[in-house]
Amino acid sequence: MRVANLNDESEIVETGNDSIVIMNYLDGVNGGCTLDTTGFTLKVIHAGHIVIKDAAGNRKPMPVSGEAYGNLPEGHSYVGVVVASVKASDPRVGIMTRGKVNKEASPYPVTEEMVSALKLIEFTQD
Repeated sequence: MRVANLNDESEIVETGNDSIVIMNYLDGVNGGCTLDTTGFTLKVIHAGHIVIKDAAGNRKPMPVSGEAYGNLPEGHSYVGVVVASVKASDPRVGIMTRGKVNKEASPYPVTEEMVSALKLIEFTQD
């Protein structure tokens, strides 16, 4: 007889900065979405993390390299930012497409390329 394990490995997701990072949520992807985390090695996707989309429409967390975002993969575009921190193993997220982000509290520094592509999101410091 098969037995289900109802005791997932305990893991705490630190959400203390979420309300500091997302300063003003005005609009986003209706109902949120589940990100494709294939190849994403971090355990947590933090609020403010940049979301990208491939040509097929699959949304993914922006790759990370060390203490910064990696390069935008070929054929991908910027979509928005993650609204609340989640485990990467359960990447159901809200994605903000219009609003205000505290770039100083964001998980990684945003680039000018990201800022110009996400025109409806104001990246500021407060």
